Formats: sequence, structure tokens, C-alpha cells
Amino acid sequence: MLRKVNDFEERYKKFLTELKDEILTGRIKPGEFILPENTLSKQYDLSRVSVRKVLAQLVEEGLIEKIPGKGNRVTLPQETTKQTLTLAWFSDSYEREIVEEIIERFEQLNPFIKINLQLLPVTDYMYNVMQLIEHGAGPDLFIVSDYHFRELIESNRLDLLEQYVPEHLNAEKDSYEKVFDMFAVDGKTMVTPFVFSPVMICYNKTMFQEANIPASFQMDNWNDLLKIAKTCTKDMDENGLVDQYGFCFSSSSNRWPVFILQNNGDFMAEDRSKSVMNSSENIDALSFCVDMMYKHKVSPIFSHGSNELAENLFMRERAAMILTTYYFMNEFRDHKIKWDVLPVPAKETKATLLLGGALGINANSQMKETAKALIDYMVSTEAQTMLKRNGCTIPILRFVAEDNYLLQPGIHPDNYNAFKEMMPFAKTIRDLQLTTSEIELVENELQLLWANMERTGDVCSRIENLLNEKVK
Repeated sequence: MLRKVNDFEERYKKFLTELKDEILTGRIKPGEFILPENTLSKQYDLSRVSVRKVLAQLVEEGLIEKIPGKGNRVTLPQETTKQTLTLAWFSDSYEREIVEEIIERFEQLNPFIKINLQLLPVTDYMYNVMQLIEHGAGPDLFIVSDYHFRELIESNRLDLLEQYVPEHLNAEKDSYEKVFDMFAVDGKTMVTPFVFSPVMICYNKTMFQEANIPASFQMDNWNDLLKIAKTCTKDMDENGLVDQYGFCFSSSSNRWPVFILQNNGDFMAEDRSKSVMNSSENIDALSFCVDMMYKHKVSPIFSHGSNELAENLFMRERAAMILTTYYFMNEFRDHKIKWDVLPVPAKETKATLLLGGALGINANSQMKETAKALIDYMVSTEAQTMLKRNGCTIPILRFVAEDNYLLQPGIHPDNYNAFKEMMPFAKTIRDLQLTTSEIELVENELQLLWANMERTGDVCSRIENLLNEKVK
């Protein structure tokens, strides 16, 4: 007897949930009739009395109306009938305005859904999201960077995520597998990739021309980088002050490891049994970074890890080249500087870092199907095209990301597609095999190196010992 009651309750709940979701997500649009009662009765194995009870509930909620002699029709939504879904986002996101446009279009297509865009400061973003979820006030859906995803893994809080990737989004066929790997655990992608960017070189075209660097210049290796940087570094007044640097080094953990990767360096052994920080490859790579500042003097001396120090100098035309991402390139939109992008040069191998952003569903959300519908739209051709057309950030859909017809003067650089050359050689910060706390340790210890207060070998040796202590 109990088994029959449970079966009935499951069928009843499934019918109510699925029908309501089809209306809320726009699969059945206002003005359209739902299936006849007898068809629904057979489809869900429910009596017509039970079917009518569900339909009556939806009438009370204002989702459908009963038309005598015709059936049940989805109504035009009123404000009181709209379901509100909360989407959390970074308050300083470069994509914020475009996301607001995407939301507006989604609400037009899904009139029963209202999206509440919850803006949270990037500082302690993931911690705040986790706290909100744990206290039952969390967003239904939230943007998560690869850094924040690592935070979830290391804090053992992947249980906060409802695993979801739309069926129509195939990593190999429709996108880039490496981006999906960034958000995967044990081969399963937990969240839906939305945007990404490899670290690239941005250069000032005017400063290159003034330095008589030909338009057909090559920058294939570190020697080329150094040679061009020297050519662009100038003391115009000959007063001992550098007016412009050829390159601006950044000690951010999203930048300098590129040089380690390009020299076949590693931080940890493959099995993480020990650190290999004190290797000749790492010492050579870090020495090159330091030499650019202190020996060759083609880069200003910075010991701070903020990306913006380099980017701000670039925008003020005081640095001819920087390492940056397609995210930050949105800052250059309609700017007076003439700039372009190119792949980072190699040493022993081609390599760069890959960063990304994805959409995660709150596992405790009461609106998971609605959240999935929003994700489906945000990675649809229409939404991804809006993203590409209005900004430099690279959308996850491959054919949209690589569509040259969507490039806009004043927004995109001429060589926008340079990212395609680096994607086969891109590595994520997870590939560095360092935890978040270990990365912070390395960053702190490297400050003395960036300040030219210790030898590279001494710093690498000390970091290796400290990492081995943490491993033990």
C-alpha cells in the first residue's frame, strides 16, 4: 500500500514540476494551449481528477487559464506570476553590461522569468557565495572563475554545485576541450564554461612604428622579445629618466608563470611527491624576468602583484608591451591608443596560461530547471554572438569565437584571432599542480627576487624546501 502511495506522489510531483517548468522556461509560450487532459493522464499515468487538480493549481498561480470548450492556455504573465531567479556576478566584471543585455533578451523570450542580477565584490567572492548558500540565501546561479573553482575543490565544497552542462554543448566539437578541463573533476565537467582567455602579448602599434620596427616583425622567442623591448625603451630627454619602457613585467600569478612554462619548468613532480622548484629551467626563466628589470632595464621595477600596474602603464603609453588577457582588453575599447595582440614568444616550447569563467548552479536552488534554461541561453548562438560583438572577451562557442564577421573596429584588435594559435599550447593554473595556499607561498617568497634582494637560485632553493615541508 505504501509503495503505491509513493509511486503516485512521484508521478504527481513530476507532472506538476515538468508542466510548470515548460511554462516558466518558455517551452510553452503565452497564448499556446497545453496538451489535452486525457493525453496528460496517459502520459503521466495519472487519473484525470489528479490532472485537473494540477491544472487548477496552475490556474491559481496565474500561469494558465481554462478556456471552455478549448482547453487550458498559458496566460500572459503578470508581475505577480513571474518567477525570480538570482544570478550572482562579479561587481567589476568587464562583461557586466553585456550580461545585462543578455538577461534582458532572455526575459523577453521567457516572460514568466525575472532575473535578479546580484553583484558581489570580487574580493572574497567565492567565500561570500558559499556563505549565502549555506544560510539558504544563496543565488540560484553564479559565475565562477577557474580560481574560484579551485577554491571550491580545495575547501571540499563541490557539493554546493548541481553538475550541469547543456547537451548541445560538446567540448570537442563545439568548443575547446582545455577550457572544459579547467572546470572538471575526475573527468566530469561540473559547471558550464562561458568565457575564456589565454595570456597574450598586447603591443602599442604607434610606439612600434616610432621605434622603426617593421610591420612584418617576428617575435618568436625571448631574444626577439628582448630585442624589441630594448628598441622601444627610450630616455627621450636624456635626463636619466626613462620616458617609455619596451615591456612591463607583472608579478601576478596569472602572468609570470608563463615564462616557467615556456622553459619546460615545473613546480612539483608529476605525482606531487616533491617540489622541483630549484631546477635549472625555473632558475633560467625567473632570471630572465629579473634581468628585464635590472640588467637590461627594459621593464619598470615592480614588486607588487597587481595586473593593473602593467595595464595602466600600457594605457598611458609608457610601456610598449605587456602580458594581458582578452578580459582586460575590454579596457582599451575606443581608447586613443592604437594596439594589437600577438601570441607570447617561446623559449624551449610554446606555452601560455589559460583563464576562464563558467556558470554554476546552486545545488540547493528551488529553481534548478529555470537556472538550466538561463545557462542554455547564455551559451546559445544568440547570446554568445552578443558577447563577441560587444567585447573582446572570448565566448565559449568555437564558431562564434572564430567568426571574423563579428569583429568591430574600436572594440577588437586586428589580430583578434591570435588566441587560436596559443590554444593548443595553453595550460591552466591547475596544471601547475600547486594549491591556492602554495601559490600564495610562492608569490610571497618571490617578492625578494622581484626586488632584486636575493639571487634566483637561493630563492628557488628556499621555495622548494618550503613546498616540500607542506607536502610532508
